[in-house]
Amino acid sequence: MSDEALQNDRQQLRRLWEQALSEDGADRDVTSMVAVEESAIAQARLIAQQEGVFAGQVLLDQLSEIYEGRLTLTSHVADGQAIKKADTIIATLGGPLRLLLGIERTLLNFLQRLCGVATLTRRYVDAVAGTGAKIYDTRKTIPGWRQLDKYAVRGGGGHNHRMGLHDAILVKDNHLAGVPTARLAATACAILCQAAGLRPPPGFIEFEVDTLDQLDELLKVVGIDVILLDNFTPAQMREAVARRDALGLKGKVQLEASGGIDLRQVRAIAETGVERIAVGAITHSVPALDITMDIET
Repeated sequence: MSDEALQNDRQQLRRLWEQALSEDGADRDVTSMVAVEESAIAQARLIAQQEGVFAGQVLLDQLSEIYEGRLTLTSHVADGQAIKKADTIIATLGGPLRLLLGIERTLLNFLQRLCGVATLTRRYVDAVAGTGAKIYDTRKTIPGWRQLDKYAVRGGGGHNHRMGLHDAILVKDNHLAGVPTARLAATACAILCQAAGLRPPPGFIEFEVDTLDQLDELLKVVGIDVILLDNFTPAQMREAVARRDALGLKGKVQLEASGGIDLRQVRAIAETGVERIAVGAITHSVPALDITMDIET
């Protein structure tokens, strides 16, 4: 993880944390006001109730900063570390009981989501191990959570695609609506010429194709970094890899599989020879990891 990416994660996290607490009305927890003595001090344990992968150290670090002098916090697992059994203690906290109860649900919501993304990502990464293919996320993230969803993907061993519309070019079918296959190469060249004038330059340039004929046209164009094979079958992917390699473009143009990919088929897709597999499910269809907070007064 780059320093810049981590800093962005922290800034976004602080905003989200404050918004979430405000939404929950944590500054006026009426239950704790009537049920808990203001002077009460307690210890709390964050416990993973199932196996998975941890992501969330950036959150725990920031809580230590936000509540410095009020909360003590000790982490027991690191980002990317496997939680190998249920009832694993993730972290311990200590401080005013009202404060612990006020942040409990928000803290668990954040950690359950982050660990859920990391856990599902790791399942995909493990499924393609040894093939040379890498698992990439997409822009199918919870609004406002993109930095954190992508942080959790990295924690699970996956890779980030473009962060948004601003940092890389992905020319999809809707951008090329009405362009016949015979004109695709010329159109791509024109787009690349326009891209050359962008400042700062895009991180990469990618084009989406729906057919092998479209692939053939784009392989004629110099300057494309990645070609996305949208909803190709494994047989079509193998053929796409063969055509790319026959032109001596392996290592110059990467091929990315995309389109409804799940765990049942991801290994077979990786074995076709594509370098990248984009999986929307690792951020849009993630079950939360079961984490609880146990209070000890």
